[in-house]
Amino acid sequence: MKFQNLWKETRIFAFCLVSATVGAVIGSGLWAEHAPALAPVAAASPAVIAPGSIDTSFAPIVDRTLSAVVNISSSKTAKVSAQDMPQLDPFFRQFFGEEFGGRGFGGRGQGRGSMTPRKQYEHSLGSGVVVRSDGYILTNNHVIDGADDITVTLGDKREMKAKLIGTDAKTDVAVLKVDATNLPTIAMGDSSRARVGDVVLAMGSPFGLKQTVTMGIVSARGRTGLGIEDYEDFIQTDASINPGNSGGALINTRGELIGINTAILANNGGNQGVGFAIPANLAHSVMTQVMEHGKVVRGYLGLLPQDITPAMAKALHYKQSEGVLIGDVTAGTPAAQAGLQRGDVILDLNGQKVEDSNQLRMRVSMTAPGTTVQLRVMHDGAEKTVPVKLAEMPGNLGNSSAKGSTEGGTASALDGVTVEAAQGHGVTVTGVDQGSPAAEAGLREGDTILEVNRSAVSGTADFDRAIHSVSNGATLLLVKRGDNTFYIAVQK
Repeated sequence: MKFQNLWKETRIFAFCLVSATVGAVIGSGLWAEHAPALAPVAAASPAVIAPGSIDTSFAPIVDRTLSAVVNISSSKTAKVSAQDMPQLDPFFRQFFGEEFGGRGFGGRGQGRGSMTPRKQYEHSLGSGVVVRSDGYILTNNHVIDGADDITVTLGDKREMKAKLIGTDAKTDVAVLKVDATNLPTIAMGDSSRARVGDVVLAMGSPFGLKQTVTMGIVSARGRTGLGIEDYEDFIQTDASINPGNSGGALINTRGELIGINTAILANNGGNQGVGFAIPANLAHSVMTQVMEHGKVVRGYLGLLPQDITPAMAKALHYKQSEGVLIGDVTAGTPAAQAGLQRGDVILDLNGQKVEDSNQLRMRVSMTAPGTTVQLRVMHDGAEKTVPVKLAEMPGNLGNSSAKGSTEGGTASALDGVTVEAAQGHGVTVTGVDQGSPAAEAGLREGDTILEVNRSAVSGTADFDRAIHSVSNGATLLLVKRGDNTFYIAVQK
């Protein structure tokens, strides 16, 4: 699957339906000429529209909201070095002189073939939503990322230079400000109330076609794991979204903003009925922090959360797959200070169930540092409530790369896996057969296995004994990869 942000160069597609239309008209005329007369049909009773059903037109909603959706164009300059510039055949260079760096006939270049770095201008198009009448606009970070100049075109065709108030690359949200008052706005809706099947309208400037409106439904909520942003909680919709729609509005049938259009699933660069929008609640939270602090300040626990697979639940002798498994706890962090341990399962946060690792990350990150949260935790088969005072997330957190693979090693008791003694503690994986249960579970060459079914292993013999002792067919491995430690469950 290929995910595409929507600011890229736009192209306009046109399709000719004239022949089909003419054919239909001619065909219907010929049929009417020779068809027998039909008996009159009794007038049908007027349709009754039940409360909450689809109305016949969304024009009233569009009339009061579309003027708050703006077009955004941005540009930035980039120096192009001589190595990056296209090389011209020496025969032609003499006719173009220093345009291409050649001396030519009377050219003033610095020598044959020399090329002076020059500026190259990059442009992007996108959309934005006016959310405050004094000129504050929400859009995507990728629409204006690195821009030297940002121009906003309002619904009444006025053009204004915009000031960048702040951005949050982790959620792809940016806040702009134009010098204007009494601007039309779209009211913020509660995106948590959006339901799958709700009718929604997408507004923006696809392919540069300003103030375009399309209709669809909410196809799914809480889409994560797409690899588009660091923090993902997308609303999925089949409302037509295309390049240029980025930063535009996704509204409900009450005319409320429930999302900021951000990305599409695209194999050919165009709409395929799978689009994604940042929920309005998340965008509003980011905007508020950017306006108040100039950046987003996130809460921090200091642990590695993992989703519980059925194989993990079986290996843990855990009767359900609810909650989030703690794969690792960083020393000195709030989680460590509160006594949370590797292998604990977090069931809920402040009385609300935690369904997966992404939900836990999102809820913690959007809670202010210094806040004490209550975690209900399963520890060694018993439940307990643990209060944790959140810290501020460090700004240098990132994904660690896996350790390089090693050569050699001996076959182990785990099918398809070869290991060798690791330096210090555990065993290092030196080979994983493609298609083996371990490979399907995510084990890689270079991983270090520290535990088998919650018991530490000190070498290859110890590792094999632990594998042979597995009785229920599910093996829980504690794996260290780079600086991260986490669990992998291998199902035989």
